[in-house]
Amino acid sequence: MITHEVSNQVPAREGIDEYATNAPLVEAVARWGRRGAEGGAVAASALHEVGRHVGTAAFQHDAERANTHPPVLHTHDRWGRRIDEVEYDDAYHRIMAAAVGAGAHTWAWADPGPGANVDRAAAFLLFAQVEPGHACPVSMTHAAVPTLELAASGLRDHWMPRLLSREYRPDLDGPAKPSALVGMAMTEKQGGSDVRANTTRADPTGVDDAWGREFRLTGHKWFCSAPMSDAFLVLAQAPGGLSCFLVPRVLPDGSRNVFRIQRLKDKLGNRSNASSEIELDGTTGWLVGEEGRGIATIVQMVTRTRLDCVIGTAAGMRQSVAEAAWHVRHRAAFGSLLVDQPAMAAVVADLAVESEAATVTAMRLARAYDDDADAGEQAFRRLATAVSKYWICKRGPGHAAEALECLGGNGYTEAFPLARRYREQPLLAIWEGSGNVIALDVLRVLAREPEAFDAFFAVVAEATGAHAALDLEIAEAQAVVLEVSADAAGAAARARELTERLALVLQASLLVQHAPAAVSDAFVRTRIEGDGGLLYGALPPGVDIAPILARA
Repeated sequence: MITHEVSNQVPAREGIDEYATNAPLVEAVARWGRRGAEGGAVAASALHEVGRHVGTAAFQHDAERANTHPPVLHTHDRWGRRIDEVEYDDAYHRIMAAAVGAGAHTWAWADPGPGANVDRAAAFLLFAQVEPGHACPVSMTHAAVPTLELAASGLRDHWMPRLLSREYRPDLDGPAKPSALVGMAMTEKQGGSDVRANTTRADPTGVDDAWGREFRLTGHKWFCSAPMSDAFLVLAQAPGGLSCFLVPRVLPDGSRNVFRIQRLKDKLGNRSNASSEIELDGTTGWLVGEEGRGIATIVQMVTRTRLDCVIGTAAGMRQSVAEAAWHVRHRAAFGSLLVDQPAMAAVVADLAVESEAATVTAMRLARAYDDDADAGEQAFRRLATAVSKYWICKRGPGHAAEALECLGGNGYTEAFPLARRYREQPLLAIWEGSGNVIALDVLRVLAREPEAFDAFFAVVAEATGAHAALDLEIAEAQAVVLEVSADAAGAAARARELTERLALVLQASLLVQHAPAAVSDAFVRTRIEGDGGLLYGALPPGVDIAPILARA
């Protein structure tokens, strides 16, 4: 007996070109991405293809399945031999194959030029919008390239073409494998972000071959994500101090390196991506960069993964806005569609403003990483990456929570993607340096590189004159930097305040320059002037909501 009919439920959001429907992203690629002879975005066709792919029901199903069927560790085979392998669901491998095949990992390195990092960032964002866990090995492989450039020529020449390959092979085939993914392993139990406290030891073997100086590593790593990657950049204490090493899973002779996966982390989110604890016991590694300069060597990798944390958070915000906007346009309550009810419209519009601010900031940062970046752009990115990593990633969890609430009870169930997103967003504020670490990095950059201050505010000042309130806040932010910098004893206590103010003037400046007036006005009034309330949706009178919703 049928007791009811299903009605007023929102249709599945599938069969959509996620690139075409993301107006801020399309505009950013047109503005900062690679341009053809006729001025159009070179990557547009490829990005539309990615957008359509990640918008399919099949890809969304794979995203769900990769998280509901998480990786499984196999330390030994059935005969008792140590294998240290992680088994992933086939859905995860299909996602990885699509992302690598689209160049979301090393597109910008394989085909460099003005705008290349913007195009790559857009592809990375689209994949991470629907399934974020796989983005970890994709990001690390992208970020490993500049560090690997510092390796001995034989090692570099062997590994670099494999990183640039768009072929995905999940197996550990060793030297014969035509492609490779590279991870990193830095933190240990006793130190965490304080990697100078690492105790893992690297003893030289005396061998200096085509791959450079060979060492044997002994110790542990507390967080090692994507342990089925083909190689890892590892920090360890050599006789000359903390140094960086490339540690392959399979040695040049085809034998397995010692890489003992002790267990997989039981994480709050990011379930599709395996994160492990590993032990090294006479494990073979090759020195990358100078002995004793491990942090300086690996910092380029860390900086780029921090940028990807910003892009990944922007991806999550876009998913949150897209799902919320879709729901309110199809769901009716109390006699009208939710989108036509002022309170709900204000919430979704406010979420969309936050999402657009994150997207335009992420893409502007990506442009600063292209190989045509001059000294000013490089100085800008050194400060702006840390500032944006702190602020945007910290805004992610609250944004996801508010978007989830737009879906009501459905949003809180695992049958809909925003429950998964809600558990995912806190991770990006933690990985590659949690809030205090990043805010203190901002202080260090300002203290050591005064040119970064000038470059940052040169970019911000491009919006001068558009909003009196923004002009005033820019001046006050500069004053706060100078005030904090002059107070060495009290600077750390104000690091978060300073970083937040820098982030807000950067986002406001970029929106004033590049977003529609309705979006930039809403941002300046609420985030700079302080009009309205503290929570999403408490917009002040006069904010033009309709055009903001149209972009969502």
